Amino acid sequence: MRIVIMGGTSGIGLAAANRLTAAGHEVTVTGRDPEKLARVKELVHAAESVDGTDEEQVRAFFDRIGDIDHLVLAFSPGARGIGPIRDIDLADLRAGFDGKLFAYLHAIQRARVSGSITMVSASSARAALPGTVTFAAVNGAIERVVSPLAAELAPIRVNAVSPGVVDTPWWAFLPPDQRAAQFTSAGQQIPAGRVGTGADVAAAIAYLVDADYVTGSILPVDGGFTVA
Repeated sequence: MRIVIMGGTSGIGLAAANRLTAAGHEVTVTGRDPEKLARVKELVHAAESVDGTDEEQVRAFFDRIGDIDHLVLAFSPGARGIGPIRDIDLADLRAGFDGKLFAYLHAIQRARVSGSITMVSASSARAALPGTVTFAAVNGAIERVVSPLAAELAPIRVNAVSPGVVDTPWWAFLPPDQRAAQFTSAGQQIPAGRVGTGADVAAAIAYLVDADYVTGSILPVDGGFTVA
């Protein structure tokens, strides 16, 4: 099967690319960082430079590659907008919507996909953590559009995975010692007893790609965080 992973050169997207390639699929990843693209191009079928927030680049990319079986959307604007609502810059909030929700929706508009669309959101959509209003707003919006998209685009299946705390480069804004302390603390507070890995989320994405009778679903991959 032909699979495109947008945002597939790092973190969860890269883990999904590795897993789906190992399963025998023809995987094309997109990203913006030339160094990351160079590192991943030998691991997948193709790695292309595409800025997911640039409508013309996205349009040209999908026009060029033609029909695909599955689309995985794994964009991340990073940790912009973290902090108390009274302190955050609204430009960071807008950047979150532009870099994730709007980029996802534009890709969905342009992709010629026949099988499934899987979006990566985050458990912040359903949590109540101070300082995460930006993430809750962006990911909550993503999770809310899953059902209407599944109904509208049928028989194309539309789902989302919703990771909790996952050890990926997203956390690079913290120094290593603070990051390790954050992971230890988070792991102690959830039923799974540890934070997640990119491979954990990749397994859920691979499941949704293959699950022909699953659509309109949001699959938490958070070690029990949102039920703890």
